[in-house]
Amino acid sequence: MAQHLSSGRYGEQLGVDYILKAGYTVLYRNWRYRYWEVDIVAMDGDTLVFIEVKSRTNTAFGEPVEFVNWKKKRNLVKLAEAYIKINSFQGEIRFDIIAVYLKSGKIELIKDAFWNE
Repeated sequence: MAQHLSSGRYGEQLGVDYILKAGYTVLYRNWRYRYWEVDIVAMDGDTLVFIEVKSRTNTAFGEPVEFVNWKKKRNLVKLAEAYIKINSFQGEIRFDIIAVYLKSGKIELIKDAFWNE
């Protein structure tokens, strides 16, 4: 397995562990619709949250959150719209980003990281 894939999966697991401790309920990991995917679908109280996890061993090429570009955000919004329709969800939604710094072990949760821009 490629190193970046195992690092990514490890980072996602750290992200899941982090939000579980923060009181979230994880509904799905790697939820897919057509050709889109979101790392985590969770509930934070009554709010449906779509979470992208970005892991980096170092920040030489940028901070983890910088890798959630406009295209990824657009795709996450489309995926959220599909999820809401399929599951007839009515309520608040939010987009969070979890930044995992693998060398230091630091995890940063950015709530409401973006909206449909």
